[in-house]
Amino acid sequence: MSDWFARPVLHVTDVEASLRFYMERLGFTNSWRYDEDGRASVAQVDRQGCALILTDHWPEKVGKGLMFISLNVEPATREAATAALDALRAEFEARGAPVRDGSWGYRLLVVDDPDGNQLFFNYPGETAPGKTAEGSA
Repeated sequence: MSDWFARPVLHVTDVEASLRFYMERLGFTNSWRYDEDGRASVAQVDRQGCALILTDHWPEKVGKGLMFISLNVEPATREAATAALDALRAEFEARGAPVRDGSWGYRLLVVDDPDGNQLFFNYPGETAPGKTAEGSA
């Protein structure tokens, strides 16, 4: 039996600008890109096993993406996972990424990309009643 590998697609207005954001602000690398008319039209960014495809195709879908990203932490204790996510938040903030708290039944770290696509990083086992991330319900 083979394993599946999912790569979600995020729709963006400008792939080049999105590549800069994901690489400079969030620490992703660019593993490949497809150019049309001398500019990036589709590209993939990767970080620690998380792969996202960015495309300017289907402009009516721009900014409607919502990604849940969970950190795999060893050892897998709640304290270790919380510390890892706090460290990730500090890294993102140091890089100038827009980071905020959110909730979707549990505590989240939320990052909005320049087009409004949202990345939700969950804090395992932690609830945050009364707070919601914009665009989630």
